[in-house]
Amino acid sequence: MDWTDRHCRYFHRLLAPKALLFTEMVTAEAVIHAGADRFCRHEPAEHPLALQLGGSDPKTLAAAVRLCSEYGFDEFNLNVGCPSPRVRAGRFGACLMAEPELVAACVAAMRAETDRAVTVKCRIGIDDMDPIAGLDRFIEAQLRAGVRVVYLHSRKAWLSGLSPKENRDIPPLDYNRAVRLAQAYGELDVILNGGITKLSDVARQTNPHTDSLAGVMIGRAAYKTPLSLAEMTQEIHAIGQADLAALTAQMTAYAGKQIQDGAVLHQITRHMLGLFTGFRGAREWRRTLGETARLDPENAQLISDAAQLCLRLNNEYSGRKDNGRKVA
Repeated sequence: MDWTDRHCRYFHRLLAPKALLFTEMVTAEAVIHAGADRFCRHEPAEHPLALQLGGSDPKTLAAAVRLCSEYGFDEFNLNVGCPSPRVRAGRFGACLMAEPELVAACVAAMRAETDRAVTVKCRIGIDDMDPIAGLDRFIEAQLRAGVRVVYLHSRKAWLSGLSPKENRDIPPLDYNRAVRLAQAYGELDVILNGGITKLSDVARQTNPHTDSLAGVMIGRAAYKTPLSLAEMTQEIHAIGQADLAALTAQMTAYAGKQIQDGAVLHQITRHMLGLFTGFRGAREWRRTLGETARLDPENAQLISDAAQLCLRLNNEYSGRKDNGRKVA
């Protein structure tokens, strides 16, 4: 929420051609009161694409799915993992892990409105909940409601005493809890989430049972250092290294089209600031796509020009074959 949008997804699709992309979390109430079009518009290239909803009322969630179904999403996901106080005040997000039967009723109501998969994103537990028995009880309720895919942020959410930021760092990660869940429920695909920046880290911590997991979900690492998303995609799908000159040329063309449709440049470039992290010229790249893009909001060519400068600096410096990444 407040970070990603359809411009971000278009950019990430270029980095990860085969990944399942997610929308930002949208509350079911917002869909109903503000209209589905505000949240659901997207480019065909973004597929496969999941819409993530927040809510706790089965009827409201069902109505939201019904309104959004015409936009062709490939999956509907219910967020039961966000620890934000604002989210908790609205009675959705991680606090719902204490009410597995209510979540199951929400899932069942959503499934009744679509032929697409309805999935759940959750934590391994909240507060004093037992991460073994409590999570099993929660998952079993969702299985009875028809869920076959769960995205598991493998750390607890402490709703009392920790801020949302602290909840991303302080509760310890437990990747092996995800492995045990996958092994216990063979009919369930478990997608690992939380703290992932390299696939080698996941493999090392879950070895020799890594294959029990159905996949990984990347959040902030993909946003802050987009090339990490590209690198993981290359490893999983055995595809070639990202061509940054071609990618930024595509984003220039996309931005030009979006500007003609009423967007301003910074709405698009704000998602790209981390692309050249670790490169020579990264500071100038961020300045151009941040400050200059705000001052020159219709000049899409800024993207290609800044990228070419950055790539040239790196090529002149080292001539490396790894797309010019600087070694610290």
